[in-house]
Amino acid sequence: MENLLRSTSYSLFHTPKLTSTHTFQFTNPNFQINFHKSRRNTNAAVAVNAGDAGELDTAVVEKEKPPPSPRRFQVLRGNPTPFGATVHQDGVNFAIYSRNATSATLCLMTPSDLPQKRITEEIPLDQLTNKTGDVWHAFLKGDFTDMLYGYKFDGEFCPEEGHYYDSSQILLDPYAKAVVSRGEFGVLGPDDDCWSQMAGRIPSVDEFDWEGDLPLAFAQRDLVIYEMHVRGFTRHESSKTESRGTYLGVVDKLDHLKELGVNCIELMPCHEYNELEYFSYNPVLGDYRLNYWGYSTVNYFSPMSRYASAGARNCGINAINEFKQLVKEAHKRGIEVLMDVVFNHTAEGNENGPILSFRGVDNSVFYMLAPKGEFYNYSGCGNTFNCNHPVVRQFIVDTLRYWVTEMHVDGFRFDLASILTRGSSLWDSVNVYGNQLEDDLLTTGSPLSSPPLIDMISNDPILRGVKLIAEAWDCGGLYQVGAFPHWGIWSEWNGKYRDTVRQFIKGTDGFSGAFAECLCGSPNLYQEGGRKPWNSINFICAHDGFTLADLVTYNDKHNLANGEDNKDGDSHNNSWNCGQEGEFVSILVKRLRKRQMRNFFLCLMVSQGVPMIHMGDEYGHTKGGNNNTYCHDNHMNYFQWDKKEESSSDFFRFSRLITNFRHECESLGLNDFPTAERLQWHGHIPETPDWSETSRFVAFTMKDLVKGEVYIAFNTSHLPVTIMLPERPGYRWDPLVDTSKPAPFDFLSHDVPGRELAIKQGSFCIIYV
Repeated sequence: MENLLRSTSYSLFHTPKLTSTHTFQFTNPNFQINFHKSRRNTNAAVAVNAGDAGELDTAVVEKEKPPPSPRRFQVLRGNPTPFGATVHQDGVNFAIYSRNATSATLCLMTPSDLPQKRITEEIPLDQLTNKTGDVWHAFLKGDFTDMLYGYKFDGEFCPEEGHYYDSSQILLDPYAKAVVSRGEFGVLGPDDDCWSQMAGRIPSVDEFDWEGDLPLAFAQRDLVIYEMHVRGFTRHESSKTESRGTYLGVVDKLDHLKELGVNCIELMPCHEYNELEYFSYNPVLGDYRLNYWGYSTVNYFSPMSRYASAGARNCGINAINEFKQLVKEAHKRGIEVLMDVVFNHTAEGNENGPILSFRGVDNSVFYMLAPKGEFYNYSGCGNTFNCNHPVVRQFIVDTLRYWVTEMHVDGFRFDLASILTRGSSLWDSVNVYGNQLEDDLLTTGSPLSSPPLIDMISNDPILRGVKLIAEAWDCGGLYQVGAFPHWGIWSEWNGKYRDTVRQFIKGTDGFSGAFAECLCGSPNLYQEGGRKPWNSINFICAHDGFTLADLVTYNDKHNLANGEDNKDGDSHNNSWNCGQEGEFVSILVKRLRKRQMRNFFLCLMVSQGVPMIHMGDEYGHTKGGNNNTYCHDNHMNYFQWDKKEESSSDFFRFSRLITNFRHECESLGLNDFPTAERLQWHGHIPETPDWSETSRFVAFTMKDLVKGEVYIAFNTSHLPVTIMLPERPGYRWDPLVDTSKPAPFDFLSHDVPGRELAIKQGSFCIIYV
């Protein structure tokens, strides 16, 4: 031993290994050896010879490293398709697209490791074995029970060139089918983290009992749509549901919608999003602002886990099954389910936003970028999804197919859909350096007459048969109502209907002709392009803007509760407070407001096209004049079931009766625009309509195969008028609705006491023979 340690020529690369695991000290007068733990977790022996000549000889002796622990998973080459994690009988295939990454690592985590951002097992993917083209892939065999996954990508971090690779970030797979993170809505993660680590669930073979569920496939002309927020529908304590604010809570209240006459619900965003994205203290209310509405998607394949009563338990499987339960139970009651989808931007924001998924996977592909890497912001939310890029549009189609085939939804409403028609980034050297482009190339963001994404969706064998509704505008000024590329199947939120009806009903001159167009399904917008009345989704109110009750209560927005000094929200609302601002007003003003609410709701239900009701409008929900309640998880956005019960003999009764009257009438949901064979316009006397600039009176008759004929008149003047009904020899007119009367005489159903006397005293606007 002494000779060995004295040898100055012995190479350190050939230092013998000591197998002892004990720490010890060996000394003699000339040298001493100390064994200690090194930074590499090995034991080292350092020998120092202090001989007579004063020369020092040293050697390092290392302990034998323990053999590596066996891998929990066998890693094979795998396949580049399909994208995402796909379960097979003997393992799971992982595949993810990233064109510009230089390396990729598959990260596996247990639910207990996830909150600590600790990776249970890392599996580097070999560029030769585990990559085909631009797709990284691997096939793993092993025990995946309660196992989650994500990815790390390395590459260039150069925002000026559109790249944000950071190998320290665990990224969510864009194709993950369930996202696991925080379990409770609005509750901060570990260390008060607003952006807790997220991971995808590795799928397993889980069978959901659909009980033979099939698409209802209603003709779109027969729909009455109800826009709702899943959490807000039953979160209020007066809902008295077992699972308030969840998918199952909605199930408990589906019979309310059936009673109202609704046969289609449009769910505000239910894709996984982070409600803590805007988390900040609100000094006005003394609470915290949240991203309550959910228009900021994190993952497009996953249902929002914190809308499930089970939260993130069972690695997200329960959330998937609860959403499926909602769809199945809605179908049992004859109610279709549409999803509000947000493909115009994601939660990753601008260059200062978090790196969660798309940005870290391949930022220059998934986002619309300027030549120096800046984010185009046609969404108003910091970034714009690069929808017409070949990879991105295929991703969107795959997402939609999944929700139709796996989750059984009946269609989609596309938020800020005009972005889906804009040209994608041309991320190449020509664009970067500003050289002349070819004549046939468009600049980034230019509107396309035949957008590839819309073309793909419209001609897809699965998607062309579902409901497709566009919000045909964006925040970049592109307004396409009546002109959205449609392939004969796309419908639109008709914002022009909303604006025109609001103006006419509140008594603005010059809108009688435009109002008549709205009643006919807006042929001025849709007929020339070959579309039908049912391509117009008619609405008076929606989630963004005044509620129906606030529309007749406030002239101005009252958004101070948002903590933004009333600077947010639209100031152009076409509202009228009926003479006094706010809720504390005279009895006469309150009566006029109820009358105006009935006028609006009646107009919605007798117009050709598809009516859409906003949640709570059926009982007169108020948000106190706040027209931008995106950040409030409170009573402003909660359906208040106690208020609905209070008004059950009042406005809810009227809403329910007039909605079901629409279903009874064959003529109020035509497949084509009405012609003179069915429809006749009238003024104060029959067949003499007044289309002058000062006219505030519009009346018409419509032949109906069920009711015989229906006469409908709107007088929005502050003065009463006397009208003559058209003569129909051998028939009599039977009065039904008078919006100037209080309940129950506003709608003379057969169970109204004293109905015959009321008929003699009434001045009714719907009368049928």
